[in-house]
Amino acid sequence: MSGAGGQQDVDIDLGGLFRAIWQRRTRVLLATVGAAALAFGVAKLVAPAYESETRVLIESREPEFSSPNQPSQTGSDRMFDESGIASQVQVLRSVDLIKQVARNMKLHELEEFDPSAQPSAASDLLVMLGLRKNPLELPPEERILKEFNTKLQVYQVEKSRVIAIAFTSKDPKLAAAIPDEMAKVYLSLQSGAKLDSNSEASRWLEPEIANLREKVREAEAKVAAYRAESGLLPTGETENFATRQLTDISTELARGRAERANTAARAEGVRAALADGRPVDTITDIVGSPMIQRLKENQAALQAQLADLSTALLDGHPRLKGLKSQLEGIQAQIRAETRKILSSLDNEAKVGQLREQQLLQQLNALKAQSAQAGEEEVGLRALEREAAAQRQLLETYLARYREATSRTVANATPADARVISNAVVPTVASFPKVAPITIVAALASFLIICVVIMLGELFSGRALRPGSDSGRMPETAVPATTLAVDEAPASIATVEEPTEESRVAQEPSIAAEHDFSIESVAEHLLGNGIRVAVAVSPGGDEGSTATVMLARLLAEEEHKVVLIDLSGSACPTRLMAQSLHLPGITNLLSGEVAFTQTIHADRFSEAHIIPQGDADPHVAMRGIERLQMIIDALTNAYDLVLVECGAADPAAVAKVARGEEVEIIVSAPSVSEEKIIEELTSFGEAGYRDIVLMTGSGDGGPELPDRRAA
Repeated sequence: MSGAGGQQDVDIDLGGLFRAIWQRRTRVLLATVGAAALAFGVAKLVAPAYESETRVLIESREPEFSSPNQPSQTGSDRMFDESGIASQVQVLRSVDLIKQVARNMKLHELEEFDPSAQPSAASDLLVMLGLRKNPLELPPEERILKEFNTKLQVYQVEKSRVIAIAFTSKDPKLAAAIPDEMAKVYLSLQSGAKLDSNSEASRWLEPEIANLREKVREAEAKVAAYRAESGLLPTGETENFATRQLTDISTELARGRAERANTAARAEGVRAALADGRPVDTITDIVGSPMIQRLKENQAALQAQLADLSTALLDGHPRLKGLKSQLEGIQAQIRAETRKILSSLDNEAKVGQLREQQLLQQLNALKAQSAQAGEEEVGLRALEREAAAQRQLLETYLARYREATSRTVANATPADARVISNAVVPTVASFPKVAPITIVAALASFLIICVVIMLGELFSGRALRPGSDSGRMPETAVPATTLAVDEAPASIATVEEPTEESRVAQEPSIAAEHDFSIESVAEHLLGNGIRVAVAVSPGGDEGSTATVMLARLLAEEEHKVVLIDLSGSACPTRLMAQSLHLPGITNLLSGEVAFTQTIHADRFSEAHIIPQGDADPHVAMRGIERLQMIIDALTNAYDLVLVECGAADPAAVAKVARGEEVEIIVSAPSVSEEKIIEELTSFGEAGYRDIVLMTGSGDGGPELPDRRAA
């Protein structure tokens, strides 16, 4: 659709692009096959290269006797993170490691690793001309290192602690040997680095241990001297002498108080029993007295005798009186002995009280001594902490020294890596891959040729078509200012009056078969390769409609057709264009629009149309000489340029049909035979030899006596 300001959107005709490729299919096929053959030959000529790979797993390989909690393990653990694995990749690509591998395998003797040692004549010429630096100026090791790096690949396997070492070489055995040697040298360097680290640790620890021993001795001597000066003699792990003595006195005081209280309670019990006249036989202190027990035994014996004699003697008998007197004496002795026990308990309570007072005095004195000892013990604790710290550091250094010295022997410190996959000698070359290279070259050449053809079609304009509006054009009357070729002034072009001889020689010929259908005319145009055809419609819009049908039929046959509307009624424009107001041939002749803005798509086919346009026809006629150039330009982009001239006469058609290969089509459906013969005669007299009659059907033509009759 045309936009603001008369601008016209242009679409790309994808079908036209593919048709252009298909028309040149032979050329495309030959170029593709040639590129594939060339790639195949080059791939076969290239010397094959072989690739092999060794894989190394990074893991801790500490001996089993080593504790995982030892500080020496920390360095190995750092190798297991992402940055640690990446660091090991760089170690494997290090210059020192590669040089060691080159020396071990004597790579300097191989031409593959030092191709510059035997330069070619072309290389020497470039060096002489100063276009290339002399490679022999570099040391041999640098040249080998440069070539080695181009063949080496070291990378971390994704999401793992595995490092792959891949090497490419012309010799398959060498391609497998170099990765294995690199892994061997890497493990050796790692193990050697550990040995060096342990040796350096041992050398550094020896003087440090000697210095720490002296410091520990001095710290412990200070502790002992401070204890002696302050009297803080140790009596246990957490007590000194003053604290221990205070504890003992406190314990003794508590025990003395308990004993005194117990004795006083016992004495009070005996005193209460005596005061109340209660028997004292139940009191423990009384019962437990040996003297009381003997007196009780004598009392029991006397009571037994008294009971025996009481049965035979009277109460006044001297014997009974004597026994009773003895019994009273024993009871008096018991009472006296009880008082002695009570007095003994009182004395014991008094002694306990005195002892308690003495212990309390000693306790108070020890409290003062203990407080002073606590203040002095602060300094002692500081000295002990210093001595303990020095001792602990000495023990740590001694443990590390023993571990380091035990690992200075061979095979005691394995590398934190191991080979999990050795390289194998490859049997198939990794480069060149003949089949993939050939296929890729064929596909690339095919795509490049197709792109070139498409670009040629796009730049030439043959694959461009104007955009179409979605709405249909209302069939309205054509403005009175439209250009009609048959109404053009005679001064624009002149036709010479033919002579009698030329008139006879130029009589028109009609098709041998009386088939004047649109299909027959289309076959005639295609079969003869007609590029420009001028249609004349003596009957008016019916003939123009048949011309439109001819254009659409040719478009269905996948031929690129453009129709130029030069009719006075603009019938083709109404039938094909999306709008009557699209820029067309009059605008182009007037110079108002660009060439591509006048070409529009047919609403119902793949054909294109250049409508009449809406410019002033008088202004357009001033540029009528440009019409032939426009038609010539269209023949470069289209297979057929069809010009509909309406009811034009031979003089008007002469302005359009100036080329020798222009075909004249008389589109005359529903036109009488006399009118058709008249038209054919007039064109024959104008000098047109080959005229095609199109009546729209196969049997509607005139009854002609011979081919050359008109």
